[in-house]
Amino acid sequence: MGLSVLPVLIGLLLALPLGWIAQRSGLFRSTFLGAAGLLYTIPSLALFVLLPLVLGTKILDPINVVAALTLYALALLVRTVSDGLDSVSPDVLQAASAMGYRALPRFLFVELPLAVPVIAAGLRVAVVSNVSIVSVAALVGTPQLGLLFTQGLQLRFLTPIVAGIVLCVVLAACLDGLVLFVARRLTPWQPKAR
Repeated sequence: MGLSVLPVLIGLLLALPLGWIAQRSGLFRSTFLGAAGLLYTIPSLALFVLLPLVLGTKILDPINVVAALTLYALALLVRTVSDGLDSVSPDVLQAASAMGYRALPRFLFVELPLAVPVIAAGLRVAVVSNVSIVSVAALVGTPQLGLLFTQGLQLRFLTPIVAGIVLCVVLAACLDGLVLFVARRLTPWQPKAR
């Protein structure tokens, strides 16, 4: 679970300022967001193998998995943060400026809270995506749920494979529900879903 959640949290912390920059970069916005999106096209197995060369770590080090999944989360969340900030009404921004909010406080206390529903939607995708991608790390020897798949294939035994699939789905559903719960708590003004 930690290998799925930690990279998303780090990715979100990095995506907030980068999404803010992308949203305000005007003509360079599409280039900036396109470059961030290209990170997601790198095959995960290749990234798990190349990162030790870049980071100077060992191939079995969990830091490689965290770094790779952080890049994937960042690729998804930069656009989400930018779109979330775009969803804030210009009238609200003008009202905040008229009340004396400067750029940073306006971002933290007005724009970001109003962008939470859009950001949470992207965060849900990133969390579920990371749960599925982290299972690939078993191919390079990082211990986690993906080991059930490799052991099942090596032993030609279906039970660990099915157990791994079920556990991945349950973990993804629980994390998705957690993100949804936190988003609802952060946005009490939003209408409740039926």
